[in-house]
Order: sequence, then C-alpha cells, then structure tokens
Amino acid sequence: MELVLIVRWLHVIGACVLLGTGVGIAFFMLMAHRTQKPAIIAHTASIVVVADMLFTASAAVVQPISGVALAWMSGWSLSEDWIILSVFLYVVVGVFWLPVVYIQIRLRDLARQADEAGVPLTEQYHQWFRVWFFSGFPAFLAMLTIVGLMLARPQISLPVLFMN
Repeated sequence: MELVLIVRWLHVIGACVLLGTGVGIAFFMLMAHRTQKPAIIAHTASIVVVADMLFTASAAVVQPISGVALAWMSGWSLSEDWIILSVFLYVVVGVFWLPVVYIQIRLRDLARQADEAGVPLTEQYHQWFRVWFFSGFPAFLAMLTIVGLMLARPQISLPVLFMN
C-alpha cells in the first residue's frame, strides 16, 4: 500500500476518533447529568476524563501531523484557503476542548464530593455543567466544518484577515 494511503487512512481515523469520542463523551455526560445522581455522574465523568485523555488527546496530536504529511504528499500547499480555514477551525476546537477537559474533572470532583457527603449537586456543579454543555456546540460545529472542508477541498477565497 502506498504511504499516502496509509497517512490518509490515519488522518480519517483520527477525525473519526475526534468526532466519535466527542459525541460519545457528550452523550454519556449528558445522560449521567440528567439522573442528578452524584454517584452516577462521578463514575461517568471519571471514565469520560480517561477517554478524553486517551483517545481525544492522541487523535488531537495525530491530526496536525498526518494533515501536514498528507498535504505535502498530495502536493497541496499549506497556504490553500481551505487548509488555512481548517487549521483556524482546529484551533477553535482546541480553544473549547482544553477548558472542557478541566471542566469534566471539576464536574467529576464536585459530584464525588456531593456523593460522599450524601447531598444533592451544588449550584457550582450546575454552573460548570452549563459552561461544559454550551462549549460543546462551537467545537462540534467547527469539527463538522473541518470534515466538510477536507472532503470537498473547495476553492474558496478567505478575507485578507486570514492571510499572511
């Protein structure tokens, strides 16, 4: 098999892992939260934190490496507008993802504390959950847009603001 096909495969798998893990984590965290049971939330959040570190973080590192390699092997310039926009959106995803990992750890810890004390979830927990919940939308939309750009590789013209 050609090296370019292997790199393309790695890049596509990385995108699938980022999207799949992100959607899966969001689903499980939301379902646990809906129970309002601190023990369930703490347990689910513990697994989610591990999954994010193991799968999402690994894919997040592989994506830019495989993307640059794929562009180089395919003869695409890194200054093509669809690539620049993809990189910009990838940074947007990172800007939302990094705080979300911290928030998941906070949610886990607050749920553990409530469970150990035998009390309901605190207002602080609910505030953090709202921030976590609404942070997912821009990141998810940015990821979907990136996938669309990678598939279509459209001839677009970015405003000068995105250019060197």
